[in-house]
Amino acid sequence: FLGQDPTSRLLPSGQPVVSFTMATSRRFKDAEGNKQTKTEWHNIVCFSGLAEIASKYLVKGKKVLVTGRIQTRTYDHKDH
Repeated sequence: FLGQDPTSRLLPSGQPVVSFTMATSRRFKDAEGNKQTKTEWHNIVCFSGLAEIASKYLVKGKKVLVTGRIQTRTYDHKDH
């Protein structure tokens, strides 16, 4: 599910880029047999034609299927 409406911008080259957050949930039973749900949030970035489609049709709360390359990045603040 989308966590927010997509944010659109253009790269200096003029290429459109769209960003949004997406939640995925997994349901399972814990060791005691209690039902649990674990939700993870993902930052999604779309480029070019896919960015244009995403900005046109996606809205907060909508169910979506995302396929593609997964790339996890971290940022270390200079003061830490």
